[in-house]
Amino acid sequence: MTPFLETTRNGDVFILTMNRPQTHNAVSDPDAIEALLAAFSQINVNREVRAVVLTGVGSAFSSGGNVRKLREQVGAGLGQPVLSRHAYRDGIQQLPRALYELEVPTIAAVNGHAIGAGMDLACMCDIRIASSNAKFACSFIKLGLVPGDGGAWLLPPLVGRSRAAELAFTGRAIDAAQALEDGLVSQVVEPQALLPTALALAQEIAAHPGLALRMTKRLLREGEHARLDTLLELSAAFQALAHHTPEHEERLAAFSSGQVKAVTR
Repeated sequence: MTPFLETTRNGDVFILTMNRPQTHNAVSDPDAIEALLAAFSQINVNREVRAVVLTGVGSAFSSGGNVRKLREQVGAGLGQPVLSRHAYRDGIQQLPRALYELEVPTIAAVNGHAIGAGMDLACMCDIRIASSNAKFACSFIKLGLVPGDGGAWLLPPLVGRSRAAELAFTGRAIDAAQALEDGLVSQVVEPQALLPTALALAQEIAAHPGLALRMTKRLLREGEHARLDTLLELSAAFQALAHHTPEHEERLAAFSSGQVKAVTR
């Protein structure tokens, strides 16, 4: 079988391409989960990586679960509730945990359909850019299922509680234009411009000091649940660290000499 994930490097940017169009890049297969987890783990320890672009090959970004295999697995014994619970916890639920803990900024370049867990995978990334032919659906309810991999936590902050409820309760698909209006994505571009646009944004991000990027992302993550006073304490600690990095010294010297402007646009 074709390896699920292709990894390429463009300077300080890693491009992860899901390359199993025959399953519409389903992410529930064990080897797909393992490939993504291995890539995230390698990126976290590689201090040279400053941004990641995640995209797919074919007509889909990701169809989410491999429904055919899911039916076979349930028939083979996962119908026992306790086994199903562990299958989720030890399987696809590792992805939201791993992406949440991924230290570098992530961009989902949504090239096509992002359905069910595929939509959730896009929501796990920090930024989403969509091709004009992309579609999104929180479609679990159509199979008599619930969002099993974190979608109920991921979606409401992005589109609001009312809109998230509407999408989850109806399973309705929305196009890229509606996703932009809802705030689910930040840009919509023509298909041929998708990867260049995502790469340009990733490279703009990666041009900044790597340690500061990683700490900024951690502050944004902690800000999702921390009290203001707690976040301010953490911000002070991170800022103290940032002040003593070589990158800060270099940027400060360049700014003082007029080589770098603090605001470029």
